[in-house]
Amino acid sequence: MLYIVGTPIGNMEDLSLRQAKAITSAEIIVTEDTRSTGMVLKRIEELFHLNKKPECRLISYYQEKEFEKLPEIISLLEEGKEMILMSESGMPLISDPGYLLVKEVIKRKIPYSVIPGPTALVTALAHSGFKLNHFSFFGFLPRKKGDINKALLKAQEVSLLLDHAPVVFYESANRLNESLLLLDAIAPTVTVCVCRELTKIYEEILRGTPKELSEMKFRGEIVMVISY
Repeated sequence: MLYIVGTPIGNMEDLSLRQAKAITSAEIIVTEDTRSTGMVLKRIEELFHLNKKPECRLISYYQEKEFEKLPEIISLLEEGKEMILMSESGMPLISDPGYLLVKEVIKRKIPYSVIPGPTALVTALAHSGFKLNHFSFFGFLPRKKGDINKALLKAQEVSLLLDHAPVVFYESANRLNESLLLLDAIAPTVTVCVCRELTKIYEEILRGTPKELSEMKFRGEIVMVISY
C-alpha cells in the first residue's frame, strides 16, 4: 500500500496526527530529501510521542532519480510493503517528484491513498486577497529569459480567458527581480503578491506592481501570485 503524504511547508506544528501515524507506521519512506524527513520524524516524536519502526528504510527519491529508482519501489509495493511518499515539504507531485510512481501504481492497480497537507500554492492564494473562483498554477518559472517571457505571456492569456483569474508561479529569490522586470515589460499595471517564507518565522507578504516589487530584495522560498 502506498500513502502519498503531505508535510508542512515550513511550520512543523502544521503536522497532523493522521500524517504522523502514517509516517511512523511505514516500512518504507520514499522521500525527496532524507534530511528534511529526518526533521519531520524528530518533530513527530516531540509532538505526538511516536517513533518510526526500527526496520523502516528511507529511500532517496528526487527528480533526477525518479526513473532509476522506480523498478525497486514498485517491486517493494508488489511485495506488500507499507510505503510513504513524501516531498521535501508540501504535497508530493505538486512541482515535486511522484508522477512516474503514481502513474505506474495506477497502471498496476496497486492500492494507494492520499493524506493531505499544506501546500505553498494554496497558502499563497489565500494570502493574496485576489478573487479565487478560478486560478491557474504554472509551477516554477523557467530559467532562460526567452522562456520566462513565453510563460508570462501564456499566463496572461490563460488569466484573461478565465475572467482575470489569478496566476501562480514558484520562483527562486535570486531570480525573482529579473522575472518581475520581464513582467513589467509585458503587463506593467498588474498587481503582484509575493509570498516569502510561508508559515515560517520570517513569513512576509508583499503586494505591488512588478516595477515596485522589482526594487526590493528577496530571500527564502518564493510564491508569486499575479492578478492580470
